[in-house]
Amino acid sequence: MTQVGMPETDRGDADRRNTGTGTGTGTWRTGVRRAIRIGSRPEPWKRGLVLAVSALLLALLMLLHAKITDRAGLGSLVETFLPWFGLPIPVLLAGALWRRSASAVVALLLPVTVWLNLFGGLLGDRSHGGGDLTVVSHNVDAGNPDPAGTARDLAASGADVLALEEITPRAKPLYEKGLGKAYPYHTVQGTVGLWSKLPLSDTRAIDTAMDYGPLADTKPADVKMAYNRALRTTVATDHSPLAVYVAHLGSVRVLPRKGFWTDSRDRNAKALAEALAAERNERVVLLGDLNGTVDDGAFDAITSRMRSAQEVAGDGFGFSWPAKFPVARIDQILVRGVEPTSSWMLPATGSDHLPTAARIDW
Repeated sequence: MTQVGMPETDRGDADRRNTGTGTGTGTWRTGVRRAIRIGSRPEPWKRGLVLAVSALLLALLMLLHAKITDRAGLGSLVETFLPWFGLPIPVLLAGALWRRSASAVVALLLPVTVWLNLFGGLLGDRSHGGGDLTVVSHNVDAGNPDPAGTARDLAASGADVLALEEITPRAKPLYEKGLGKAYPYHTVQGTVGLWSKLPLSDTRAIDTAMDYGPLADTKPADVKMAYNRALRTTVATDHSPLAVYVAHLGSVRVLPRKGFWTDSRDRNAKALAEALAAERNERVVLLGDLNGTVDDGAFDAITSRMRSAQEVAGDGFGFSWPAKFPVARIDQILVRGVEPTSSWMLPATGSDHLPTAARIDW
C-alpha cells in the first residue's frame, strides 16, 4: 500500500517551524544578538578614556610648567625640553582615531591649543632684514680638538662682535691669533672673551659667584675653568654706545641623589640679573651659554628685562645643543633697547655647541 506523505517543500517548512529556524524567528533572534553586541560596545564618547585623560594631563603639564616644583631640578628639566612635549600629541591622536574615541579627539584640542600658544610663533621665519650690527655667540668647548679651525670659521662669519665662552688657557693664544686680524679689539676675562671690529671700553669682569659644587673634581686638570665666567664691556658703534655682556653660567647635570642639579647655574643667573638691573646704558646685549632655555623660570629676572633675538626674529626654534643633534636652545642672544632683525644658527665647528648669530638695529 502506497503511503501518501507531504510534499518535500511542505516538510521543510514544517521542520523549520519546529526547530525555530524559520525566517521570522531567525530574524528576531539575529536582531536580539546584534542589539546585545551593539549595547555591549562603549559609545564613541565613552571609548578611549585613558587617551582623553592623558591628553588633559599633557595640557596641564605644559600650561602649568612654571608651577612645577624645582626640587631636584624637576621644573628646570621640564622647561628645558618643553617644546618637545608636543610630540605625544600626534601619538595620542593616532590612538584616538584607532579607538574611534570622540572624547579623546576633543580632549586633544586642549594640549594642541596650549602648545601653539607657547610655541606656535616660533614655527615660521620672523626675520625682516636690515640691521646695523651682527653679533655672534659661541661656546667653543673646553675639549675642542681644533681651536684654530673654530677661530677661522668664526672669523669667516663676518660678525662685528664675537663672544666666546669656555676658553681654556691652552686654547686662548690660538683664538687670539686666529681672530686678531679680523678683530683688532678684544678682551678675555677668565673663560669668556669678546672680539670686536669696533673699539671697546669700560671692560670689567662680572662676579657671578661661581663655584663647581659637586662638579669640582669632574674636569681634567688641563681644561679646568677659571672661576670668572662673565664680563661687561662697552662697544662704540656709529649710533651710540652698546653695553655687551658675555656670560657662561654654571653647568647642569643629572647627579645621583641630587637629580637635575642646577644650583651653580641658578646662583650665577641671580648675580647676572642683578648686574643687568644695575646697567645704566639703555642699549644692552647679552651673549652667552646660559645652560638653560628662556622658558626656564630660573631666568625670569633676566628675561623680564630682555628679549630673545631668536624668538623675536629667528627662523624655527634655534636649538643649539648638542651640535650633532640639537634638542635645546641654551646659547642665547638677549637684547634690550635695540631691535633684532634676524637670528640664525651658524654651521657646526669643533665644539659641542652650535654658534648663534643675530643682527640688531637701532
